[in-house]
Amino acid sequence: MSSAALAKITAIAFDFDGVFTDDRVLVSQTGEESVLCSRSDGMGIGLLRDAGIHMIIISKEKNPVVAARAKKLSLEVVHGCDDKLPVLREWMTRVGATTDTTAYMGNDINDVECMNFVGVAIAPSDAHASALAVADIVTVKPGGRGAIREVADNLLHIQRPTSAK
Repeated sequence: MSSAALAKITAIAFDFDGVFTDDRVLVSQTGEESVLCSRSDGMGIGLLRDAGIHMIIISKEKNPVVAARAKKLSLEVVHGCDDKLPVLREWMTRVGATTDTTAYMGNDINDVECMNFVGVAIAPSDAHASALAVADIVTVKPGGRGAIREVADNLLHIQRPTSAK
């Protein structure tokens, strides 16, 4: 992927499980679920926000942990979403993004349609083969262990046009 394509990015949509997390879940005997998230990924989200990048989480999982993490990071979230592409399109329209100015970071088969739709498709290094096959960028770091921060650091080191901020 060229730095010119990355320099155009003004909006990023993320899947949750396998991107913000390592795709594992802890389930207590009462059924309560917990996941592990990287604090450095949280810092990356803050850096992207400070740079004026629009962001959203679009997740298949309808789980309070998704909403809780999104709230902590002040991210818009749509969860319990079986068909992600219409949600992505509506959000892009609302924030004024085009396919060329949007990235999508996903890790599994249900992310492939969105990854194919945007200008820059990103997958964590431990993503499912279907997501890796369509990714323009594959991070060195795995999901939930710094992959988002890696994307933020790479994106923010590119000289961005002043009109994109």
